Amino acid sequence: MADREPQAEIHSVDELLDEIENERLYQALVTVDKRTLHILLLKMHGYSTKEIAPIVGLTTGAIYARVEHLRKKLKKVL
Repeated sequence: MADREPQAEIHSVDELLDEIENERLYQALVTVDKRTLHILLLKMHGYSTKEIAPIVGLTTGAIYARVEHLRKKLKKVL
């Protein structure tokens, strides 16, 4: 692990997309709406679904549905 470069913290959806090196993953994520990517970013920062809901203006059920839809999409691509 000592050989790894420290990862810069990602603060925006655009930064998230800029950091992706896998071309297939990048192509899949650029087609996803910004709100879902914002949810993904918040999840990466450790927020719970309950905490994310008021931030993005969705119900927890809608967030679960978006995350599940994204998982299925990424499974097909990767």
